[in-house]
Amino acid sequence: MKRLFARYADVMDSVSVFIGHGCSVLFFACIAVSALEVVMRYGFDSPTVWSTELAMTLCASAWVLAVGYVTQRHRHISITMIETLVSPRVWRVMRLLQMVIAAGAVIVLTMALWDPMLKVLKRTEHSGTALNSIQPTYLKILLVAGCVLYILQLAANIIRWCQRTEGEIAGGH
Repeated sequence: MKRLFARYADVMDSVSVFIGHGCSVLFFACIAVSALEVVMRYGFDSPTVWSTELAMTLCASAWVLAVGYVTQRHRHISITMIETLVSPRVWRVMRLLQMVIAAGAVIVLTMALWDPMLKVLKRTEHSGTALNSIQPTYLKILLVAGCVLYILQLAANIIRWCQRTEGEIAGGH
């Protein structure tokens, strides 16, 4: 059973890293769309009706989907000063507590987002802007997907914590 859990953690880590690296392309696309808008608006005096909405959607997508990667790499914002004030054993327990609380909070968030997601799947919502895209529908579905990725990666991190293999993951960029 221990090997099965370890295998799950390995697969989930790979999925999170793959999606996280893929999200970097979305940020680059957002920069390109924003640069194009600047050129069109100030260079040709012909602004687009779609660039702001597309840039927001690209950044929101990258931010939501990268949550598993950030969690896998242990790169969430944290108060590292506390780590220096407590013993390694206490810090280890605090890390588990943080992961369990985060999992509980994200499960509650997912439950709160579930009905609005189902509603937009039945009846598509539009943005109401000049572009009138289906951005609200897309983002409501994406938020649930991001929450699921976060919960699955937290489960992998908790498995690594229990098996004392947290230190074996490569952190950083």
